[in-house]
Amino acid sequence: MTAPISGRWIIISNGRCGSTLLSDLIADQPDTLSVQEFFMSTVPATKSDAVLAGAEYWALLSSPKPDLAELFRIGLLPREVRYPADGRWAGELTALPGILAVTLSKISDDPDALFDALAARVPGFPRQPVGRHHEMFLDLLTVLTGRRRWVERSGGSSYLAPYLLRAFPDAGFVYLTRNTSDTARSMSRHSSFQMIQLRAEFLGRCGVDPFYAEPEAVPADLAPLLPDRLTAAALRERGQDVRRYLWLCAFLTNQVEQALADVAPRRLLTMRYEDLVARPVEELGRLGRFLEFEDWAGWADVASERVVAPAPGTRHQIEGGATVS
Repeated sequence: MTAPISGRWIIISNGRCGSTLLSDLIADQPDTLSVQEFFMSTVPATKSDAVLAGAEYWALLSSPKPDLAELFRIGLLPREVRYPADGRWAGELTALPGILAVTLSKISDDPDALFDALAARVPGFPRQPVGRHHEMFLDLLTVLTGRRRWVERSGGSSYLAPYLLRAFPDAGFVYLTRNTSDTARSMSRHSSFQMIQLRAEFLGRCGVDPFYAEPEAVPADLAPLLPDRLTAAALRERGQDVRRYLWLCAFLTNQVEQALADVAPRRLLTMRYEDLVARPVEELGRLGRFLEFEDWAGWADVASERVVAPAPGTRHQIEGGATVS
């Protein structure tokens, strides 16, 4: 690497609370690499203390994500997926490497070329814990794209908070929240969170996530929801019961708040989505200062114009079509 990394930040949230909005606004800051959905694309490895060689780590990054591949199989393509229609894996999305679905495709207009550049370097990483691999990978990605700092954001990363806080003791953390009932309703309509809730239910009732390990016994009501048996209709039907997602929100909130109590980060900024929508200049200014943007005031002023305060009962949105409903 030819330039030092001036800062590392991680946005933690339950998801469906405006974190994608923040990522898209941060991406307009020229010295900052906005990294989207990286940590959640590497579950369950991100939760592991395993020590891997560089080649083993790259094999992890370059493999399909089983739960996302299942969504591709049943035709419920998550809205966040940005892989180009003419990409190398476009004709076989179930085999798409996890980091190409969103992370690299949000960074580059030619994500396959960026993937190839990483493939030439990452296998040479030393043998080390997964957390250290993640930091080296994000630092490398920052340098390859000509930036000086990175900000990672994954929807639902509250689930990973205990591991991220331990793995990145020197990073700054942003904890973004949103009204629980609004978050749950939004999750219930989103295929990625329908899948997350299903996996969490399997984990709670069967002890394993069937998209990553074979369960020994499965209750009869969950059997039709196993990988390769799941249908789009069945997953959508589960979204009709918002109570499932209220439970998911409660679980995720407990994860992150207990983690913050156990491992208090050196730098922490807490934000509410409702405040961001109501006072965008002020809230983005707080964020820009925390992220050490050189012209944080100018960035906040320009970025605030893309935050649209919704009328009651409508969707929160940012100009250009990205929405939080």
